[in-house]
Amino acid sequence: MSRPVALVTGASSGIGLSTARLLTLSGWSVALVARSADKLQKLSAELEGSAVFVADVSELAAVRKMVSDVHQHFGRIDVLVNNAGQGYDSPIEQTDPDTFRHVFELDVMSPLVTMQAVIPIMRLQGSGSIINISSGTTLMALPNMGAYSSAKRALNGLSLTARAEVAKDHIAVSLVYPFITATDFEKNTIKQLGQTEWFGGDGHEIPPADTAEFVAEKILEAIRTGVAEVYVHEWMKPKPE
Repeated sequence: MSRPVALVTGASSGIGLSTARLLTLSGWSVALVARSADKLQKLSAELEGSAVFVADVSELAAVRKMVSDVHQHFGRIDVLVNNAGQGYDSPIEQTDPDTFRHVFELDVMSPLVTMQAVIPIMRLQGSGSIINISSGTTLMALPNMGAYSSAKRALNGLSLTARAEVAKDHIAVSLVYPFITATDFEKNTIKQLGQTEWFGGDGHEIPPADTAEFVAEKILEAIRTGVAEVYVHEWMKPKPE
């Protein structure tokens, strides 16, 4: 195929949807992955060269089959955007282990298995790009964010280690750190909060939310540059000690 192929998980809404649209406009064919067949079919109708792959990526066997199906359909996978995920707001004292395990499966194990499935494909192609969507919460210590933040910190560690391991294969693994984004993410977050909600509960003003389109531009930046980490705002970068 003349167009490069990008696989985007969580493509039915929010950052994933905006990323799929932007990549299509930039000349990519996009494999649209999510649980909602109706939403994906509607989106695919407007995106030239796209194809729908319905999968619950919290099920690891489904992840492996999905990657195989995408590869079989397009014949290659040039970019993976691991975007699907779910939040969990809870004080550490009240964090439910079973709920945390579910979030960890989706936010860490699913990207891990997806990377494991695409790396051999990209190695044979001679190049590739893997973009894992982290969270600005991994750069802070926020009340009620311990479970979600720690899961994303695990993803950070896996990503940066994978980057070192597959650099010799001309595969770039990058992290993108979004801040608060105007999507349904918060609506779909599992909430088991204590007295202080979010980090605005201490009286500090919460900055305005970014648009999903803005974050999609940062994801495209990561694909094009291959840098290790992309922060959606400069002020989010850790200060040198």
